[in-house]
Amino acid sequence: MQKELQLTVRPEVAGEPDQLRRQVSASAGVQPEEVRHLEILRRSIDARGRRVKVNLKVRVYINEAYEPHKPQLPDYPNVSGGREVIIIGAGPAGLFAALRLMELGWKPVILERGKDVKARIRDIKAINVDHIVNEDSNYCFGEGGAGTYSDGKLYTRAKKRGNVRRILELLAGFGASPDILVDAHPHIGTNKLPGIIAAIRECIRAHGGEVHFQSRVTDFLLDGDRIRGVRVENGDVFLSDRVILAAGHSARDLFRLLHRRGIAIELKPLAIGVRVEHEQQLIDRIQYSCEERGPYLPPAAYNIVRQVGGRGVYSFCMCPGGVIAPCATSPGEIVTNGWSSSRRARSTANSGIVVELHPEDFAPFSAEGPLAAMAYQQAIERRAWELAGGTQAAPAQRMVDFVEGRVSSTLPKTSYAPGITTVDLCEVLPEVICTSLAEAFREFGRTMRGYYTNDAVVHAPESRTSSPVRILRDARTLEHVQIKGLFPCGEGAGYAGGIVSAALDGERVAERIMQVPHPPGS
Repeated sequence: MQKELQLTVRPEVAGEPDQLRRQVSASAGVQPEEVRHLEILRRSIDARGRRVKVNLKVRVYINEAYEPHKPQLPDYPNVSGGREVIIIGAGPAGLFAALRLMELGWKPVILERGKDVKARIRDIKAINVDHIVNEDSNYCFGEGGAGTYSDGKLYTRAKKRGNVRRILELLAGFGASPDILVDAHPHIGTNKLPGIIAAIRECIRAHGGEVHFQSRVTDFLLDGDRIRGVRVENGDVFLSDRVILAAGHSARDLFRLLHRRGIAIELKPLAIGVRVEHEQQLIDRIQYSCEERGPYLPPAAYNIVRQVGGRGVYSFCMCPGGVIAPCATSPGEIVTNGWSSSRRARSTANSGIVVELHPEDFAPFSAEGPLAAMAYQQAIERRAWELAGGTQAAPAQRMVDFVEGRVSSTLPKTSYAPGITTVDLCEVLPEVICTSLAEAFREFGRTMRGYYTNDAVVHAPESRTSSPVRILRDARTLEHVQIKGLFPCGEGAGYAGGIVSAALDGERVAERIMQVPHPPGS
């Protein structure tokens, strides 16, 4: 017999199989020896009270054998002779669009400007150690997109956009831990994602799809209002009347190309701020209300938001036990972001703290038209580079010094590998961002006792929170409003935010592609 139970237990009970078995057997009204197996279906941590609790949904096998089941991948057909669809970008939107196309019998042809996951490592090391930025291979560009080497969080609120469980099961089928199917806030980790991404690529190739690296798209081949294909940097041409544009939120050259070619895009407001680093032990004490986290709880995360002067100020991409990373995509700019390994074992915690911007904030760059938010973003990144002396050493301040307007006389060591340099961050960030952050830090300290401390380090800027443009598409067909056969997709097109929502959007676009009727001969 099988029975499902909802339990709330202490962390040490959830973490010790024998204790959990006794608790479950008591709740099920059976003897412990009758419980043949416990399958955890859902797990979440409730740290709202003085005592941390773990909420579990379990399936109990009572006097019944348990047969382990692994997530199964679809039975992909060989699509080498199928109709081709060009996919620009091998991030989550592009890769999951490709997998779905294969299921439907279409042949994906992926064009990725960067390198494969293994080759990317050398270029990421060059940023960290030598301060050299490769415009096509970095934390943002390359196989797997920005998520591959920047954490792998899988939590999304986009439940209505598609089958989130299906995305998680596919990732588990390609090698992710089955825990992602259980945890309320699933996370893969930067150390695990490259192998999963490589497995997806090999699956695509094994079933007749194509993946081309170092193939930056430089032009769209148009016939009136229809797309016929694309040209890449080395001059090669790829032809198809269906093109998925899934280039990611930092593909500035593609945004400029679209604007230059008169392909409709619009300005999309974004949020910009800083990346803050604390000791993980401090965040644990604040969130778990205890001196020591102990072995049964993961490193604590936080999620905070405040309204300051009519603007949202909120945490973004919080990384417990993580590292701050240099995520510039061109020489002459500084961008910070964060990541954690699967174990989240580092001694520091970091998070973006960003300020919501409004369309009127970009007025100084209005001459750029729909690229005004991108120009605003880029100006901040270039200013950071200049103030850092032309290196990737991020401008930084201690938190209280920043709020009180003092340049920090000393800076503690941080996880940001290229190093940090003491700067008045209000020389990097526009006034509206600085004043909003200063007030928000005071507010955060009132609700998270200990958060507002001069031991915390503020790094600037955190500027790549989302795409600065939206590539306009029809809400029903998902096809571009102007160019037939062009399907904007994912985070870079302005329709997703994170790995899972981008993957969901990729699947939706793949499903719609075959439903759009095009004239014979197209």
